Amino acid sequence: MALSLEAAAAAARACTRCDGLPLGPRPIFRVSASARLLIVSQAPGTRAHECGIPWEDAAGDRLRDWLGLDKARFHDATRVAILPMGLCYPGRLPRGGDAPPRPECAPLWHPRLLPPMRNLRLTLLMGRHAIAGRLGPRAAAKLEETVRDFPAHLARGLFPLPHPSWRTKVWAARRPWFAAEVLPALRQAIAAALDGESGSRPDGTG
Repeated sequence: MALSLEAAAAAARACTRCDGLPLGPRPIFRVSASARLLIVSQAPGTRAHECGIPWEDAAGDRLRDWLGLDKARFHDATRVAILPMGLCYPGRLPRGGDAPPRPECAPLWHPRLLPPMRNLRLTLLMGRHAIAGRLGPRAAAKLEETVRDFPAHLARGLFPLPHPSWRTKVWAARRPWFAAEVLPALRQAIAAALDGESGSRPDGTG
């Protein structure tokens, strides 16, 4: 029997499946049966691990600017769900930067947490790991090709984006089409998902 969303979320928060997490297990995510917008990110960073709140850092500020949402709307748990590919902080790479999400995490928890969220109208795929995990072979070889082809994915309720880290400031500056074409469409899609009339759920299963 499938678990309810509440039971699945409680089980995910108690998960200790992964060994060797540098800061120990602390799953950081937010789900709601009434959510209309889902943000599929990579994995929590150290700040999220410390405070227990996703996107409570500079990358979160950049993401909210992209979306056109203030903190109150972004953290409205009844409307906005956040589900990383890896629920816990995965550690650092030897040469710097966060390690990839643990590969066992999303296959274990996403199939339990996603189906009960039947009111989702838009899913944002933040960064390479989220894009690869949800789009699979539909993703282009290069990130920028997948992001620029957003209309094809938006038709299925998915919107691929780069991760809003500090590195993306340079990436976006070299690609003026991101601010000129992608961000206005993103904000329009966000407004439609959060403020539009209720309707049938788009096929966002990836």
